[in-house]
Amino acid sequence: MKDFFDFFHFAFFYRALIMSVLGGVSCGIIGVWILLLNIPFIGVTMAHSAFAGAVIGIAFGINPVLTGFIFGIISAFIIGPLSDKAKLNNNMIISLIFSFTIGLAFLFIGLEQNSNANILTFIWGSILMTSWTDIYLSVSAVFVLLCFAYLFHKEILAVLFNREIARSCGIAEKQIFYALLIFSSVTVSLNLHAVGGLLIYSLIAIPSSTAYQLTNNIKTMYLLSSLFAVISCITGLLLSTFLNLPVSATIILLSCIMFALSMIFSKKDCQINKI
Repeated sequence: MKDFFDFFHFAFFYRALIMSVLGGVSCGIIGVWILLLNIPFIGVTMAHSAFAGAVIGIAFGINPVLTGFIFGIISAFIIGPLSDKAKLNNNMIISLIFSFTIGLAFLFIGLEQNSNANILTFIWGSILMTSWTDIYLSVSAVFVLLCFAYLFHKEILAVLFNREIARSCGIAEKQIFYALLIFSSVTVSLNLHAVGGLLIYSLIAIPSSTAYQLTNNIKTMYLLSSLFAVISCITGLLLSTFLNLPVSATIILLSCIMFALSMIFSKKDCQINKI
């Protein structure tokens, strides 16, 4: 027990706690958007796009966080217009981008044999290695995300409900939809190093799905989804420290337990009220 409390004397542990809150809030919010847009695979695609960028950055000696961020943004800009112009379902477009980015990632993993340790960090995540730069970037991203969600609340609701109806009402639905994709990409990219490419999607999908079981109001869903994600992150961090477990895996398993409990206590019998 004494060794556990010793962690609170280290700055890296406080940075990890702060990142847990920031990552939980951002993943909780975009998780609601992804859930209601019915494009669950977008989180996986964005994660692997950012991961592919990070691997390429490692291979060429460039900051992997920066290259991961750039690749994630590029994917968002590709998915949006391509899904509008191609006569294919959004999930099919996302699957195509996923296939390309995962192939690209494994290609450079095979070529870059000397940096496997760095690559593994982006696969499994390492929240205890969070830097102040990561936190400053995450604070900025969360602030912009919250401002966007507040200022364009009605427009976002319209797009989540039905893009065609939103367009007929004079709403710039394409721009809003693209913005949602970009925010998803930014969130994934900034949390990739902390949570890991294989698990970041779970932190996006599970808390929002848990919140969906407990409320029919989207504002409450925002709050609950972010709250469940933050609780999972902080509790997972503390438990993994105390029991010497992998942090990211512990966070995701706790999220799954919360979802299972929400299914037990859920009394939903009607459609979600998005207003």
